[in-house]
Amino acid sequence: MSVEVPAIKLADNVVLESKSTALIIVDMQNDFSHPKGKLFVPKSIETIPVIKTLIEKARRKKVLVIFTQDWHMKNDPEFAIWGEHAIQNTWGAEIVEELKPLESDVIIRKLRYDAFYGSSLDHILRLNAIKNLVITGTVANICVLHTAGSAALRWYKVIVPVDAISALTDFDYYSALRQIDFLYKGILTKASNIDFV
Repeated sequence: MSVEVPAIKLADNVVLESKSTALIIVDMQNDFSHPKGKLFVPKSIETIPVIKTLIEKARRKKVLVIFTQDWHMKNDPEFAIWGEHAIQNTWGAEIVEELKPLESDVIIRKLRYDAFYGSSLDHILRLNAIKNLVITGTVANICVLHTAGSAALRWYKVIVPVDAISALTDFDYYSALRQIDFLYKGILTKASNIDFV
């Protein structure tokens, strides 16, 4: 069986107001983005320099930078699906060294795939009058997609740079892009096409 990937248009130039925009880096943690991680996503390595450049661009323009951390207790029921990973206060749960957060950044420790679920994320975004969310990270069809979908359902404008997200397979990657584009009306682009003003 072969599956045809629907055409997905990438926006050429996305200009976002700095004060109403947040950059979200989803789960770029050792367990997902380091070769010794428990659920390593090999293609996430390729996104690290892209995300790092986007973070630097955002910080220069005083865009709110938010990191999410998958954060599990030892007896988390999710381990029945994925096995143990991102256990709180362990090396695997830490953000990869190349993208280490600054004190001024926000860190959201999340319980499930969706960064809004059971967290203060929406509250923080509302306090900062955020309207636009640039969402990067891993895994595209799981935590990135669920966070993007939850954001769209709350009427945030969602922008996803396709070179700043990663998945375990091409099918997973393209299915995430399709859902973000088709179902949530997110804007897909390249990281280099995003400008903060």
